[in-house]
This record gives sequence, C-alpha cells and structure tokens, in this order.
Amino acid sequence: MAKLSEIARLVGGEVFGDGDIDIRRVAPIDGAGKGDLTFLANPKYADKLNRSQASAVLVTGGVEAPGEMARVVCANPYLAFAKALNLLQGEPPASRGVMAGAVVASSATVDEDVTVHPGCVIGENVSVGKGTLLYPGVVLYDDVTVGEDCVLHANAVVRERCRIGDRVILQPAAVIGSDGFGFAPDGPRYFKIPQVGVVVIEDDVEIGSATCVDRATLGETRVKRGAKIDNLVQIAHNVVVGEDTILVSQVGIAGSTRIGNHCTFGGQAATAGHLTVGDNVTIGGRGGVTNDIGDNQLLSGLPAMPHKEWLKASMSFGRLPEMRKEIGRMKKQIAELEKMVKEK
Repeated sequence: MAKLSEIARLVGGEVFGDGDIDIRRVAPIDGAGKGDLTFLANPKYADKLNRSQASAVLVTGGVEAPGEMARVVCANPYLAFAKALNLLQGEPPASRGVMAGAVVASSATVDEDVTVHPGCVIGENVSVGKGTLLYPGVVLYDDVTVGEDCVLHANAVVRERCRIGDRVILQPAAVIGSDGFGFAPDGPRYFKIPQVGVVVIEDDVEIGSATCVDRATLGETRVKRGAKIDNLVQIAHNVVVGEDTILVSQVGIAGSTRIGNHCTFGGQAATAGHLTVGDNVTIGGRGGVTNDIGDNQLLSGLPAMPHKEWLKASMSFGRLPEMRKEIGRMKKQIAELEKMVKEK
C-alpha cells in the first residue's frame, strides 16, 4: 500500500485531487474499486473510465477524471502504470537459501542471499550472485556464471560456460547455450561440428518460455543489455542481438546475423544468416529479412520491403487471379490487332 502522492513522485506525475488516498493495488478500468489505481493510456477507453469505481487514475494532460476520482497527470500513463504496479505488487519473495532437495556441487559459489528450490542442479565451478532466485528444475551446467537479482523460472537450463548478467529473467523452459545447428556434409551423411563457443546474456535481459539461444560454434552468441525476447524464439549460433531490441513470439534469427540496438521484430519475423540489421529497425510480423538492412527503417513482407510499399502490394494480392485473366485477355486482343495490321 502507498499514498497516491508517493506514487505520483515515483512516476514523475502531478496529483489533482486527494494525494493522501491509500492505494492498495493497480487494477483495470472496468475491474477497479475503492482503493485501486487504474490508468488510461488509450482515449478510446474514456467511456469506461466514466463508469469506473477506481479511487485514482493515471492519465495524460487534458484528460479529466469523473466525480471525486483523483488523477495523476503524467507524460506516459502506460509506463507509470508499470512503475506503480512494481511498487505495489512486484515485491520479490524473501530469500530462502539453498533448500532441501537441491543439488549443488561442492565447488560452486552460491551467495547466501539466494533462493534455490528443490530439484535445481548446480554444477561444478558455477557462480550464483546475490538475490538470485532459482525455481524448481533449473539446471546450471559446469562453469556457468549467473549474476545478481536474476530470476530463473522452472526448468530453465543454462549450459556449460555460459554467462548470465544481473537482473536477467529466464521464463520457464528457456534454454541458454544449446548446441548451434552445425553439420558438415560428408557424402550422403552429415558430420556434427562441435559447438565449443558460449552464450553471453548481458544485464536486464528477459527471455521468454521455450526460447532457445544457441551457443556459438566458436566465440560467443551475445544478447545485449535490455533486450526483451518473447516465447518460442530461436536465436542461432554466433548471433548478436542489440541493446533494447524486442523479438516477439516465434521470431527466428539465423546464424551469425547481427541485429542493432532498439530494433523490433514482429511475430514470426525471421532473418537469413550472416546478415546485418542496423539500429532502430522494425520488421513487421512474418517479415523476412534476406539482405543487410540499414538504420531507421520500417519494413514488412517477404522479402522485406518498405512498409508503405508492402501495404500497396498487399492490396493487390486478392486481385491477382482476376488480373491474370485480364492480362490474358489483353494479350489475346493485342495479338488479334497485330494480325489485322499485318493483313492490311
């Protein structure tokens, strides 16, 4: 619980109304009640706000609150909502140490201020930093490093020699450091190329459930600071994912591709291998990158093209069968006209 004025200071907002209201939680507009804080980030939900029972609301300038509802005016209500939610309902659980049923190698270094749940396996020479939380079934292979204040959810796996920074979140069943997909043709068969590199996950990265980040063949695969990766994403060997880049569900990044800072890949977007994608690039859902991409672009389609051009092209897709018939008729008419000209 916190005073509304305290929340306003946290989010950099200004209170209009009673700043001494006790706020117990953040709630959606249509489910909020007395003591709740809600938010309005999209004007189309303004009618719902008029019917809401919330005690206070986070809004942008120029938006009024109904009745006696207090409001906190801020530049970005959605960001303010996230910060308020973290304050009121995001407190991490207290440290519980290494619990019975966890298997920890004698050579591992595990800070006292951690929680290691039953069923975890921590290998030889592993280091786990202060405040980190390992849920049941987490496996850390030999020589892994995990930083401070990380959360590794159930059945996450970090393979040998990989390095995890501070404040990293691995959602359930995420796999860090699985073998890259490397095979050399050997006549009709394939010879497996040993994958002897590592994965480095920098600070403040979140990786979704069942996402795989493959270890490098040689050297490292790296996910840079602040990147956010959704569920079911595949990042192949020797890839570099830039700072604050977002990869949405089912994205696939082929081997040795380098993605710049602050990029966004929509769901099921993908790249071919050995490409470079610049900074501030957005690839629309199901977009396919087949060539290097420079900075500051918005692309869609396969192969990826400027988004506006893709919108124009996509409007023609449904008409292609009709257009094909029309072209056939026109070719026939031209042939008949050419014949008539020759006869004259």
